[in-house]
Amino acid sequence: MVIKVFLATSSGSTAIKKKQQDVVGFLEALKVDYTQLDIACNEDNRKWMRQNVPEEKKPANGIPLPPQIFNEDSYCGDYETFFDAKEDNSVYAFLGLPPPPGSKQAQVEEEEEQEEEAE
Repeated sequence: MVIKVFLATSSGSTAIKKKQQDVVGFLEALKVDYTQLDIACNEDNRKWMRQNVPEEKKPANGIPLPPQIFNEDSYCGDYETFFDAKEDNSVYAFLGLPPPPGSKQAQVEEEEEQEEEAE
């Protein structure tokens, strides 16, 4: 499973650059394997991203802005949903990845499983 982060390397927007850096930096801190796909220099990447962001997730103008995050072909979300997952300590679930052993998220899931078994 490869996490794909669609970015615009030559974006003139400082807000977009900051969001992209935030996502990439956090994935690196978690040691999550990911691939950066540039939509500014590669028309195929731009087309693929635009076609695969679900309609209900597209902005009013219909053009999703980077960063957009996928797990293979499965849409995870944009910066706002990533940020929410980060705040909720649920980034692995957001990405569709199992939490690494020993992580807080793995411990929470383990406790929930034990509670369900006890019922």
